Amino acid sequence: MTQPSPIVALRGLRLARGERTILHDVDLSVAPGEVVAVLGPSGCGKSTLLAALTGELAPAAGTVEVLGRPMPTGGRALLELRRGIGVMLQGNGLLTDLTVADNVALPLRTHTDLPDAIVRRLVEMKLHAVGLRAAADAYPRELSGGMARRVALARALALDPPLMIYDEPLTGLDPIASGVVMSLVRRLNDTLGLTSIVVTHHVHETLPVADRALVIANGRIVFSGTPAELERSDDAFVQQFLRGAPDGPIAFDAAPRAHRTPA
Repeated sequence: MTQPSPIVALRGLRLARGERTILHDVDLSVAPGEVVAVLGPSGCGKSTLLAALTGELAPAAGTVEVLGRPMPTGGRALLELRRGIGVMLQGNGLLTDLTVADNVALPLRTHTDLPDAIVRRLVEMKLHAVGLRAAADAYPRELSGGMARRVALARALALDPPLMIYDEPLTGLDPIASGVVMSLVRRLNDTLGLTSIVVTHHVHETLPVADRALVIANGRIVFSGTPAELERSDDAFVQQFLRGAPDGPIAFDAAPRAHRTPA
């Protein structure tokens, strides 16, 4: 049986900010339908990896393929590819002077020429999918943190992207709201036929809905496997991260290491 083409394929990837290498030797393949959790301590390079997946940061070496295409370097081709990637931002990014419905409608009105009646119907469907149809006329300031996060999720889904990327989706949420959001991530992934990458440091809330977990530390992927394999791992990097131990191979108190490629 032929294996389906990966939704994301990273090969020999090195990502840098100026002369400083943030991530190196990254190889990753994400299959259609997977929920992949990208875990790691703050400052480990998770956001840098996200920037590469959305085309905001060009590789210093290696290749990035998303949705079966090499990542364009800019222009119309990059804009077209990005329409197939839904991104839920860490800070929600909701516009405070727009209602919930208008926030969700924004991508549809920006990127399509659909009639207003169809836009309104699509917005209603997206809000229904996240359990917030009754909040359509509310403003972001009137929402709880968990509700605002779900509105951001509805907006990220507005253009029906096949790939969803979640940037720290649980930041600032209480345990109940965190559980609701992660349950939605899994349910929407399965019912809509999505592929999802969850970039987070919230391990225990994320692993129950993930098919696969990656751990990033000290500039590279130190673990890739199922959540069950992660919890059984005796790798020193993994154990330190899971336990939240201050001492170990992950240098929390040190300045970021500068990995330089020899001339």
